[in-house]
Formats: sequence, C-alpha cells, structure tokens
Amino acid sequence: MNYAIIGVGGIGGYYGGLLAKANKNVQFLLHSDYEFVKQNGLQIDSKNGDFHLDNLNVFNNVKNMNPADVIIVCVKTTNNHLLKSFLPHLVKNDSLVVLIQNGLGLESDLQKEFPDINIVGGMAFICTQKIGEGHIRHLDYGKLTLGLHTPKAKDLFDSLTNDLIDAGLEIEIAPDLQSARWRKLVWNIAYNGTTVVLNTDTKQLMDNASTRQLVTDLMIEVMNGANACGIQYPIDETFIQQMLNMTENMAVYAPSMKLDFDHKREMEIERIYSRPITEAKKAGYEMKKTATIEQQLKFINSHY
Repeated sequence: MNYAIIGVGGIGGYYGGLLAKANKNVQFLLHSDYEFVKQNGLQIDSKNGDFHLDNLNVFNNVKNMNPADVIIVCVKTTNNHLLKSFLPHLVKNDSLVVLIQNGLGLESDLQKEFPDINIVGGMAFICTQKIGEGHIRHLDYGKLTLGLHTPKAKDLFDSLTNDLIDAGLEIEIAPDLQSARWRKLVWNIAYNGTTVVLNTDTKQLMDNASTRQLVTDLMIEVMNGANACGIQYPIDETFIQQMLNMTENMAVYAPSMKLDFDHKREMEIERIYSRPITEAKKAGYEMKKTATIEQQLKFINSHY
C-alpha cells in the first residue's frame, strides 16, 4: 500500500516517519519546512531510539502528489477546511482517510463533505512535538487507537493496521469509535486547556493538590457527559484513575493546545471543548467546569 501524510508535525512526522523507516511507500505534504526536509531529511528523536530519514517523497503542493491507498490526516482540526481541496487529488475509489485528530464529530462532518470515501478515526496517546525544521521529538507513550467509521472498508483497514504494527507501532482497535473519541477527551479536556489557562505543564498540574483536583473534576464531567450521550461503552472512574496515573508517570509535557498558545496559533477549542459541551447539553447534562475553561480559552484565543 502507498501512504500520504497530511501534516508533518509531531504526530504526522513520528507515525509517518516510522512507516517510511519500515520501507513503506510514503508521501509527505509539508508547508513551512518543505525545503529543509527536501534537502536534509527528517530527524526523529525518540525514547525508543533516534533515527534519521533521507531522500523522502516530500511535496509542498498536493496537486503534485499521487493518489494514495491511505491518506493519514494529522493537521490540527482548525485546518480541516483545507481537506475539501486536498482530498480530491489524493483519494482513489477505495482509499482510506485516517483522521488522527482530537475532538468530536470529525468523521461524520467529513463524511457529509465526501459521502463516498472510507473513513477511519485515530486517537494518539503520545507525547511528541515538532521542535524545529524537520525535527520531531518523541518523549513518551505512542499507542494509536483506530476505529472504523465506514464498515465496508474492513479489508483495507486490516491491511493498514498490519502495516502500522510492522512499523513498530502499538495499535488498539476501538470496538466503538464514538466511545473512543470520548475516552480521549477525558485526557484532552482535562489537560489541554488547563495548561493554557494556567500557563503550566502536566507535571505541575499533577504535583499541586488544587490543580490535580481540578483536572480530576474535569475528567468526571467528561465521563458524565459521555455517558449521558449514551456511548456504547460507558466510562467509569477506574478509567479516570488510569488517566491520572499515566499522566503522573509521563515525562514533563506541554500538550498540543499549550504549544499552539505559546506560538500564537489558533487553538482547537471548537472540537475539543465546544462540540462535547454541546452534545452533552443536548443529552441533558451541563459540563459547567469544562464550559468555564472553554470561555477562558476563547478570550485568550481572541487576544493574539
């Protein structure tokens, strides 16, 4: 199979880099560091072992790329409007589009734009960052959870997961994509916006009793919101404790929203905060503390 990676930041650079390292046929669509990567390659510093990739198939114009069997979308959801112009150049009749992104409603919204394409949802539990031109740092974890949104694409989905496992990735198959999306939000809602509002990192949040209680309260709200929406696999407090324990043991980390804030980029407020709040409210549950963080983030986002 051949692959197209859309967005070569921390997520796309790391997962796409592993596929290329495993000798898979991979094309990369880059923006700001296209010339650098074309000349110098891609450097991955990983807790699992550093590696460098030269002579990659890199592009800065999607029109010059070949149609792919699998298109892996790793751009921030704030750039999803670009998919309307990108995907027609990359999708074949049976292509699989994999959305490794955060938030709710991604797959259903894309399906409305492209009714005939095959879609997979991806949730990365990983600490990884782009730290320079063509330079990715993988700090901790790395599991990728995948859920099939389009049932008819099961065979291609199986081939994808086999390739990812062959590339050295830990893959979990979600029996229900919506449940998996909400489970990822348990962590994202608790830490992404909180590190921005308090200008901190995950370790400091966990080390302070007050902020540890705040992230716990936010996780409980997400659990209650998800369960009110009637997800197939309800979330319980055991899962919350698991997320707290994993965060306590992970490397010091600034989540993606904190990095966007630090670099004065638009934050993913709509998908990570506003959509879950709206869906929970429709189901009769008010995510009050989450809404407070959302309002603060919107204020911050409007002032840079």
